[in-house]
Amino acid sequence: MSRKIQWLLILLVSISCGFGYKQLQSYLVQPDAVLVLGGHEEREKFAAELGKRYPHLDIWVSGGSPQDYVKRIFATRGIKGDRLHLDYRASDTVTNFTTLVDELEAQGIDSVYLITSENHMTRARIIGEIVFGSRGIVLKPLAVPSSYPPEPIEKSVRDCARSILWLATGNSLAVTRKE
Repeated sequence: MSRKIQWLLILLVSISCGFGYKQLQSYLVQPDAVLVLGGHEEREKFAAELGKRYPHLDIWVSGGSPQDYVKRIFATRGIKGDRLHLDYRASDTVTNFTTLVDELEAQGIDSVYLITSENHMTRARIIGEIVFGSRGIVLKPLAVPSSYPPEPIEKSVRDCARSILWLATGNSLAVTRKE
């Protein structure tokens, strides 16, 4: 077997082991918090139900429905304001992660339940693995059922590149909102 083929096999095995490790880590982790990528009522309701089952976890909602409406969704399920953190700085999926990563890291959070729609989960996980993963924050994805088709791969590729750009420069080419 040639040297090039041996190195290629070593590279492929290494990459496969890395992906396997991330999958196992995600499966075994007990999250410290809940992160909801807002914007759909079903996601927020799903997170509120999860919050009832895990009363020790704080819940961050990034973007999403109007503040009073979100508070009402959580309040009707017994989630009090001290556990609920609403953040409206994000303008897209990349900034859902980049606007919160410093705050979560500062609070010592090293794993989160990631809540979003199933058609959006692939892109959200790619971005989250890059942005949160750069700070050692592990994702445990929980997809909310959706009737929408999966997002086009081009969106994932674009936002993967934007996330890597953010890692390198601190800029994701998005405009964040003032809170």
